[in-house]
Amino acid sequence: MLLQKLFAINDVNIANGDPSLGSLYKRLIRIAWPAALEGALMSIIGSIDTMMVGRLGTKEIAAVGLTNQPRMILLILAQALCVGTTAVIARRKGEGDQQGAKQCFGQSMMIVTVLGIFMTLVGFFCAEPFMKLAGANQDTLLLSTQYFRIISLAMLFNAWSLCICAAMRAIGLTKITLLTNLVANLVNVVLNYLLIEGHFGFPALGVRGAAIATAIGLITGSVIAFVVAFRKKNYIRLSLKNVFAFHKDIIGRVSKIGSSFVLESLCLRVGFLLNSFLIARLSTDAFATFQIVSQVTMLTFTLGDGVAAAGAALVGQSLGEQRKDVAMAYARASRKVSTVFSVLIILLIIVFRQTFAMLFTSNAAVIREASIAFIVVAFAIYSQNGRVVYSGCLRGAGDVRFVAFISLISVAIIRPLCTFLFCYPLNGLLPGLHLSATGPWLAFLIDAVIRDSLLIHRINARHWLFIRV
Repeated sequence: MLLQKLFAINDVNIANGDPSLGSLYKRLIRIAWPAALEGALMSIIGSIDTMMVGRLGTKEIAAVGLTNQPRMILLILAQALCVGTTAVIARRKGEGDQQGAKQCFGQSMMIVTVLGIFMTLVGFFCAEPFMKLAGANQDTLLLSTQYFRIISLAMLFNAWSLCICAAMRAIGLTKITLLTNLVANLVNVVLNYLLIEGHFGFPALGVRGAAIATAIGLITGSVIAFVVAFRKKNYIRLSLKNVFAFHKDIIGRVSKIGSSFVLESLCLRVGFLLNSFLIARLSTDAFATFQIVSQVTMLTFTLGDGVAAAGAALVGQSLGEQRKDVAMAYARASRKVSTVFSVLIILLIIVFRQTFAMLFTSNAAVIREASIAFIVVAFAIYSQNGRVVYSGCLRGAGDVRFVAFISLISVAIIRPLCTFLFCYPLNGLLPGLHLSATGPWLAFLIDAVIRDSLLIHRINARHWLFIRV
């Protein structure tokens, strides 16, 4: 009885009762669980990566952490293309237009190849300016620059994997992306063990070894993704004919959706880069604390992303089938599933907050500060996961401009401003509140609540159900 009330969707009337509420949830979960598991495993493996680097010291943790936002900035255009690819292919599958879906996939691979080559060149030759912009100091500049140059050599392979996985998610094949990313990250972890400190006769390369392991992992994932893409039984099997053909209409539709995501991503990355810069300028230990909390917090993002990926695909397919009622039901169901994940994550973070910190470092001060910051993070989980899921559903419907607009306001302006206020003037006035550690996460909490509230209003208004893709 309690479960029926929890998962009921009272404000949506599904025409003729088809699909049933039970089958709707089954389909959502069937697509969501591999994506959620993929995200969770990738986050855990990424955390293991940081733990291994953390054995070298807090300076090394900070150096590797500094590369995250510059790398994501370089990937903006490729990720934008992937958002457009997912939305268009999902809509075409719902319409039963298999050839149109294949053409979209081919065109996206052509564009992402050009973008990948560009990202590789920029990342390699502009590594040092990027690291300075991210807030690198004398302790971390050389290490972070070395790491960034090496991983930049795999940018093209990373871009290919992102595009192929985005296309697979659009048709509901989330198990394929799970396999691809799981193998790639396992390769990364094994090579980390061999190359960071040197085992079984391999040289101890430190941070450079971690970078080489990451690059080889990305290349491995790309190879697996290509094998899947060229399979004969694949609904959107990749062919060179579709890659080298030119379809202006398809490119226009993908670009229309992706261009708004570029704005959103720029806002996100500028905001995150400002945050990173402000925290890095506090101290190396403060930034190491932030990186540790971020690694664990990413687990909450990836679980939400898994549900969002399923929601985006099913919303897009339902709208392609002219089933606005079902699309709305999937959006509601996605939110309810994310709520269950959120409660579980909140409990884990509160109970094991100190244990999580101790996995990354033996520095007592960093462990204490991270444990306090985790409490703030727990309060933000519900709104953060809800925000991620509803953003995914709106992207699946093609309503990316609104998501971009609220990112501009909240992430690029409000969050960095709050981080500055908490970490600098208020930290000096109220040293007992540990704001150098909790300040960035108080800003995160405010950002999550604002964006979640605006997205709830947007979903309830239902204008997104009438967008043409």
